Amino acid sequence: MTQALIWASAGTGFTALMTTLGAAMVFLFRSRSSPVLHRVMLGFAAGVMIAASMWSLLIPAIEKAEEMGFIGWLPAAGGSIVGVAFLLVMDYLLPRFCPETFHLKAGETSRHRTALLVLAVTLHNIPEGMAVGISFALAAQSGDPGLYTAAAALAVGIGIQNFPEGAAISLPLRQEGMGRGKAFLIGTLSGLVEPIFGLLTVLVVGSIQPLMPWLLSFAAGAMLYVVVEELIPEASASQRKHTGTMGVMVGFLVMMILDVALG
Repeated sequence: MTQALIWASAGTGFTALMTTLGAAMVFLFRSRSSPVLHRVMLGFAAGVMIAASMWSLLIPAIEKAEEMGFIGWLPAAGGSIVGVAFLLVMDYLLPRFCPETFHLKAGETSRHRTALLVLAVTLHNIPEGMAVGISFALAAQSGDPGLYTAAAALAVGIGIQNFPEGAAISLPLRQEGMGRGKAFLIGTLSGLVEPIFGLLTVLVVGSIQPLMPWLLSFAAGAMLYVVVEELIPEASASQRKHTGTMGVMVGFLVMMILDVALG
């Protein structure tokens, strides 16, 4: 168990570090940029989240469910519905819990999008951290060097994928006028859930593994809700809609290539 915790700490620490490096992209921007770049950044975040929800969450959820002998689409659909419902409730409750925070001044953009974007990506990072934790826990139980190699490869793959996800949080926040330091901090914090939940999973690996398809799908549903409800409409809110569309396509292609190439 101790060895599994050490390996899981190293693996999920790397994935969190890559999220931090992605969030650090915000320091490349000296000041708040043009509305065109703002739409491109929102589109990029939307594309990253669409691809991640497909290749990092829904497809693995279906595969894991089938490995367990269940109908593959059932947890994928059910978990997604629960994820969408959760974000609908949060979208309704956030302004009522913190009315001053969500009271907009003239010229400000919606803070719903900011909160939901951060929440969705953070939820997406939870099952990724758990997947790394499970991989190292199973390797430690069996003592098979091949399983350790596979777990390490999974951690590296998820970590590299986390780089554009960190940027997908911090860059849109910066374009909305948030300070570079705060945007970077929020992007970094979204990745810290991975080591936390990765280590917790090592401790309870036997009981949490059957829930993984549902947890992956839950995160996918939450991400897709934010994309459709907030990011794409804002990215297209202009006569020059193609700028936001191009951002979506670039983000989608980048994340798809990383997901498929890194397995």
